[in-house]
Amino acid sequence: MAKAKVTFQDIDQTVNVPAGIRVIDVSEKIGAGIIYGCREGDCGTCMMHVVEGWNNLTEPSVLEEKVLRENMASRHDRLACQAQIIGDCAVKPA
Repeated sequence: MAKAKVTFQDIDQTVNVPAGIRVIDVSEKIGAGIIYGCREGDCGTCMMHVVEGWNNLTEPSVLEEKVLRENMASRHDRLACQAQIIGDCAVKPA
C-alpha cells in the first residue's frame, strides 16, 4: 500500500499515512487543530490551508468547490473532510 507523509504545521507533527485517507481523519487521530462539523463537505468548518504539496491531494469535488467559493477560500485552501492524501503535503487550519 502506498504511503505519504502529512505535516500538521499547527502542532509541528509529521505522520506517515496510507494514500487515500482523508486529512480530517488523520487530524482527528493525532489531535491537530483542524475542527470540523458535518464531515460531508457542506458546512466549510474544516477549511485548511495547504502549505506544501497541494497537488498531492485529490481534486476537489463540485460540492467542495462550491463551499470553498462561498467561504471566499484562497487558492490553496481545501476542506479537510473531503481532501484525500495521495502524496506528501503540509497543512494547517485556515
